[in-house]
Amino acid sequence: MAVDYNTYTNPLTGRYAGAEMSHIWSPQYKHSTWRKLWLTLATCEKELGLPITDAQIAELAAHLEDIDFERVAELEKSLRHDVMSHIRAYGELCPQAAPIIHLGATSCFVTDNTELIQMREALKVIRGKLLKLMSNLEKFCDKYKSLPTLGFTHFQPAQLTTVGKRFALYLQDFFLDFGRVEREIEEIPFRSVKGTTGTQASFLELFDGDHDKCRRLERNVASAMGFDHVIALSGQTYTRKIDYFVLALLSGIAQSAAKMATDIRLLAHMKEMEEPFGAKQVGSSAMAYKRNPMRCERATSLARFVMNLPGNPANTAATQWFERTLDDSANRRISLAEAFLATDVVLSILIDVTSGLQVWPKVIAKHIGAELPFMATENLLMAAVKKGGDRQKLHEVIRTHSMEASRRVKEEGLDNNLLDLLRDAPEFAMIRDEFDSLLDPAGFIGRAPEQVADFLDGEIRPLLKKYASELAGAGTEALNV
Repeated sequence: MAVDYNTYTNPLTGRYAGAEMSHIWSPQYKHSTWRKLWLTLATCEKELGLPITDAQIAELAAHLEDIDFERVAELEKSLRHDVMSHIRAYGELCPQAAPIIHLGATSCFVTDNTELIQMREALKVIRGKLLKLMSNLEKFCDKYKSLPTLGFTHFQPAQLTTVGKRFALYLQDFFLDFGRVEREIEEIPFRSVKGTTGTQASFLELFDGDHDKCRRLERNVASAMGFDHVIALSGQTYTRKIDYFVLALLSGIAQSAAKMATDIRLLAHMKEMEEPFGAKQVGSSAMAYKRNPMRCERATSLARFVMNLPGNPANTAATQWFERTLDDSANRRISLAEAFLATDVVLSILIDVTSGLQVWPKVIAKHIGAELPFMATENLLMAAVKKGGDRQKLHEVIRTHSMEASRRVKEEGLDNNLLDLLRDAPEFAMIRDEFDSLLDPAGFIGRAPEQVADFLDGEIRPLLKKYASELAGAGTEALNV
């Protein structure tokens, strides 16, 4: 198929998103699902006694995938109704079954149920990519759980942490997101058969007032489409709060992603860490030496897009007049699909980044060396007091020399010489031989390595083991990330 370069194409599908997620939101998947729903409805109605023949069922089943989209478009020009256009096109392929297609249903039978199916299947893709990302991070956190690094509060140097502990914080965010994904997959309901305003009046008429058959039809259709439970009540549509819950979940994943990607970008600026960089990759069209963190920048950019999407279903849910109004439709065609497509891309990018994240321990050690003198002063003071030093006099020596070292760094651009000043100070003579051991960065990281090990053993590894088979094939798409 020739590319039309005079027509706008969505970069999420044309440039970024994976094939599996793109397919779930494709016209083929959507409208073949409509046909499966029509087939399922007719089959279940037949089982409950409606006059539908085996030949009609067989005819519907034979034409689930062969959708003539050009014919549908032609019909929609005159009908101005997408569902009716597809019913007509399906009926032309199934002349025997045409009279019973969509029997008793309203448009939302196919549109709403299909979107619930799409969201659940798309969440399974997201689950797989979260598993792959968490697997990458588990390995990274374990490898670097004991490597000291500067901690930051307010982006100012603070107590030391470790590289693994920092990334375990990101991993924990994704772990929490994963739990919500699991629950949403399990709990997302089916609309099933509710009728025009949700009262099932049409089905009650078809079954001559038999309420039990209406209940059985609803359960049977849902079960045939793979759902264990049906939303208890609806107007014409299922409550749009479900859309909000799902997009809020995707927003949460995007928040986790943006946090990690932004921090990696800051670490790249500090030259402590870099995302993968291809042998022939170009960092800048002007500055050939640059190694811009473009993957993490792209992830941050798309995550920002996802984080802003939940306002759409929130407003839609709040403005659905009475049993339904159609101002939800056009918005949902865009916001639902693009939220999933963009989240899919963000996770793929981070899978790629964490598969080859480069750490530079010597740069990290250099930065620790520049700041540790200030952080180590309390340890030095306590050690000197234990050897008989006067705490108040020692404190004053530290204060005086700290001011001088700080002035030297800021005014003259020289290295921090506080430790040399204190080492030579007569007040610290009693611990001069202990300075090196007291200044070992490993003595300033607290329980960070143990915290990481406990978290990986207690939470992450059991989860990865539980989903080992799904993890084996997850996140392996070759993408332009």
